[in-house]
Amino acid sequence: MTAQTVAISAGASGIGLAMAESFLAAGAKVFVCDVDQSALRSFQHAFPTAVALRADVGVPAHVDEFFERIAADTPHLDIMINNAGIAGPTGRLEDIQIEDWRHTVEVDLNGVFYCTRRAIPLLRRSTNASIVNIASNAALFGFPLRSPYTACKWAMIGLTKTLAMELGPDGIRVNALCPGSVEGPRIRGVIERDAMARGLTNEQVASEYQRQSSLRTFVEVEDIVAMVRFLTSRGGRRISGQAIGIDGHTESLSVDLGA
Repeated sequence: MTAQTVAISAGASGIGLAMAESFLAAGAKVFVCDVDQSALRSFQHAFPTAVALRADVGVPAHVDEFFERIAADTPHLDIMINNAGIAGPTGRLEDIQIEDWRHTVEVDLNGVFYCTRRAIPLLRRSTNASIVNIASNAALFGFPLRSPYTACKWAMIGLTKTLAMELGPDGIRVNALCPGSVEGPRIRGVIERDAMARGLTNEQVASEYQRQSSLRTFVEVEDIVAMVRFLTSRGGRRISGQAIGIDGHTESLSVDLGA
């Protein structure tokens, strides 16, 4: 079996790093970009056979440089994982600064567009091509105090389903994963900001988040990696246009905003 070629945005740390490690362990050729220069240095030291470039996916010129490097190293791409994203501001819509809104949209939504448009010509040359967009269970519900992030993730689902229709005739599958709160530094930061905005303790907010799921638990990174590996394998060859929850079955994302 020919080794897969994989591109992962924000692939030098967190969920992206876990996905990169899994594909590398399976013998894949992996290309990652990230905004964190320190994380990139650590990644390249640990995985010298991978290609790691600094790129902000919200900057089209950075994305172009990343894909020019990919095209110089390989004639095709099998997998594009749009993983880059930021939490965005926490607060009521009228209190959100315009620049914070724009920055969230630039990274969380426009970044998917910038990367995917460059990946498609390379994916068309693959015999088992797949795009995986890392969305969120916030794409399935309203999410008070997180309007920029939620708007981007809802838009990502629409983009996923539309691309599945556009690219299906080329044999390219497109799916979105909708994880719940993923255990790690990022969700702890979200919890801290949410607690501050609502005058609660971090423990109260964390407990509230867990109660939103039927399984009353946060998601582990390994859960996401396992689903990505399945969707991009031959086993997932008939799955496209789906928004797949990895969230222990979210019942609601509602929060108590008071009177």
